[in-house]
Amino acid sequence: MSLEQLILDCQKNNIKAQEQIFRLFSSKLFAVCLKYSRNYEEAQDNLQDGFLLLFEKIGQYAFLGSFEGWAKRLMINNTLQCYRKEKFLELISEDIPEEQEVEIDDSSISMDYLLGIIQELPDRYRLVFNLYVIDNYAHKEIAEMLGISIGTSKSNLSRARMILKDKIEALHTSNKLPSVK
Repeated sequence: MSLEQLILDCQKNNIKAQEQIFRLFSSKLFAVCLKYSRNYEEAQDNLQDGFLLLFEKIGQYAFLGSFEGWAKRLMINNTLQCYRKEKFLELISEDIPEEQEVEIDDSSISMDYLLGIIQELPDRYRLVFNLYVIDNYAHKEIAEMLGISIGTSKSNLSRARMILKDKIEALHTSNKLPSVK
């Protein structure tokens, strides 16, 4: 059965088609949820809630662009919606430190470690970091998605980078990894 037919069947609330869509996309969409969640358990909850929303809104998918891209954006927005309610995104100051590039020898640090330290970031920093660095959103888009100013988005990104740089440097110091610039 084609993806288009599965989507059409899902629009008719066909449970078997929904199961198939879940099987096809759950691992990729879980990775999206994991990036924006505080931990594994929260990512599982966000995935489940996101799929419920996906099946509720699948009638809005107009077959323009990829279904996977549409589903990914829906998952991101659903996860961000949880955080919008918490009011943690606002900063008192919008002093934006100068951007610092961090270069690492990617063979020296595991992906699990990187994901772990990204998940440890405070919510406001983690969300902006993932949206900007991983998913290539512009600060204007991030500001709109999170209900913050562009300056706050830039400041949160800069602070996230500084925290990650400090953690990587600490790992470098303790394990004698290649230098971080």
